[in-house]
Amino acid sequence: MKQITAPFTQSIVESLTAGDTVLITGTIYTARDAAHKRLCEAIAEGRPLPFDLRDAVIYYVGPTPPQPGQVIGAAGPTTSGRMDAYAPTLMEHGLRGMIGKGERTQAVVDSMKKHTAVYLAATGGAGALLSHCILESETIAYEDLGTEAIRRLTVKDFPATVVIDCQGNNLYETAPAAYSRRKV
Repeated sequence: MKQITAPFTQSIVESLTAGDTVLITGTIYTARDAAHKRLCEAIAEGRPLPFDLRDAVIYYVGPTPPQPGQVIGAAGPTTSGRMDAYAPTLMEHGLRGMIGKGERTQAVVDSMKKHTAVYLAATGGAGALLSHCILESETIAYEDLGTEAIRRLTVKDFPATVVIDCQGNNLYETAPAAYSRRKV
């Protein structure tokens, strides 16, 4: 496993290859489709954003409320495709990493290649376990969205797999092909 820090610099992203497993430590942000829409509206209208997109990493998650003594509730990834309409705009403005689950459109992959960004997958169904890698959680924008509000998270050793690297190599395409070629 590779140890990497967030925010992601261009050199970090360039060092990652589809299939790499990583442990992320640092600051990441949460946002789902409603928050993505608001971010893109703010960009279109020239309004300030609630956080700097340069080199930022967004985790597609709507965590459950924390139980007493917890920083955050279960924090498993949501399906990334709902953010595909917005992701290219955010990458144009500096977004460097995305964490979620599921495939991405060709437009997103093309934007990743153009803007040197990476897409990672977190394990779906493991939200309770992933929450243990989150040391701090602070709502920073769009509180009216409830669990979909934007949060700043401090994570330590957050596990993920590079699914699509900045060259466009896509584990969702290469892994099934490699598996089907195996002799049993």
